[in-house]
Amino acid sequence: MTTRTLLPNSIPDGYNALLRLEKYIGTTSLDPIHKELIKIRASQINGCAFCINMHTTDALQYGETAQRIFLLNAWRESDLFTDAERALLALTEEVTLIQNHVSDETYANAAQHFDEKYLGEIIMMIITINAWNRVAITTGLRA
Repeated sequence: MTTRTLLPNSIPDGYNALLRLEKYIGTTSLDPIHKELIKIRASQINGCAFCINMHTTDALQYGETAQRIFLLNAWRESDLFTDAERALLALTEEVTLIQNHVSDETYANAAQHFDEKYLGEIIMMIITINAWNRVAITTGLRA
């Protein structure tokens, strides 16, 4: 597949709006490892090779271990993730697979681990990476 339309060229205002959302995410109190776990897991679910490649590289630079990245798609079966990370990953999966909705149980579990502001930032991070995944997949960006 070749790269399709380049959104920064064809619709710069729309693309820049998404960039502003990404810039906002950069100002939040989200832990860098939490951000990258969200980005990688959503990108795995969405099959976005471009984003998986980018965010696994970023995660390693932030100090994430290769072993945890290798096991991220099987986080439920691994003891390498904290309870808070498990709550974050469950929420990431349910928001990414939104056709199944976000269960009250998953939301309540996340709310036990994170205060309201941090939880809101997590939700915005999940929404943002899903938007970027869809941009990359639809426009044919390659890893």
